[in-house]
Amino acid sequence: MIQTLSALAEPNRLAIVELLRDGPRSVGDIVDRLGLSQPLVSKHLKVLSDVAIVDRRVDGKRRIYGLEQSRFAELDRWLDTFASLWDDRLDRLQAHLDRTEATS
Repeated sequence: MIQTLSALAEPNRLAIVELLRDGPRSVGDIVDRLGLSQPLVSKHLKVLSDVAIVDRRVDGKRRIYGLEQSRFAELDRWLDTFASLWDDRLDRLQAHLDRTEATS
């Protein structure tokens, strides 16, 4: 989990992941859309691939990258462990807002 979060903490890698959310893309398309150099995009895709955030398939001379759904399912399960903490805090916030509104 730490590797996933560390990889996503870098702004360019996060931008790549957000772009891939809409579907698989070639390296050239990622370069064009983000305005980054091809070597830089390739470097970031290697990091994302090493931690299994993206997968790659070959289509002729092109490399197509997409999101690895299992990694995001793992991240989602981990985030769910915090749900009760946030639910409790949001319930207390709502109670405070209700009290404040009632006294206004």
